[in-house]
Amino acid sequence: MSGQEQRGRRLVLAGVSALAILIADRVTKNLVEAKLRLSESVPVVAGWVDLVRVENPGAAFSLFADWSPGVRQAVLVAYSVIAILILAWLIFRPWGKGRLVPISLGLILGGAAGNLVDRLRTGRVVDFVDLHWGGWHWPAFNVADSAITIGVALLLLLGWRDEAGRPGSKSPEKVLEK
Repeated sequence: MSGQEQRGRRLVLAGVSALAILIADRVTKNLVEAKLRLSESVPVVAGWVDLVRVENPGAAFSLFADWSPGVRQAVLVAYSVIAILILAWLIFRPWGKGRLVPISLGLILGGAAGNLVDRLRTGRVVDFVDLHWGGWHWPAFNVADSAITIGVALLLLLGWRDEAGRPGSKSPEKVLEK
């Protein structure tokens, strides 16, 4: 396969991954907004998982939520746009033949774009998955957040594995160099 064909394949894998996440994120958030009132909770797996509609004005774990709305919005939109530009640059870079790196980058890109759409629409991100056990609750999250987490975890795992798929000492940045 030529370098141009490999590049085209990487772009398709990353693009399809990003688009699938963006669509899934929008569809699920639209359903939650249509079906649940703010703070309403519906058990999915009793004692473990609920659907709950919350709107997070901040970033992950409500970081920056106490900042003034105008400054918070400008900073978080700017961070999102910068992240999207960096991800696009990484996707276009020449590196190895594997499929998992472009898929991972596409997951992160789709998640970043999904949350950016919320920020531009309302200044808040809709979260709706509530994992809990006893009195412990993980902060609510959404499809975009999940995709970002899975994409980053996959990149870290790929960086930790050697070319044969065995645990090795390869660093995450080596994954993107290939």
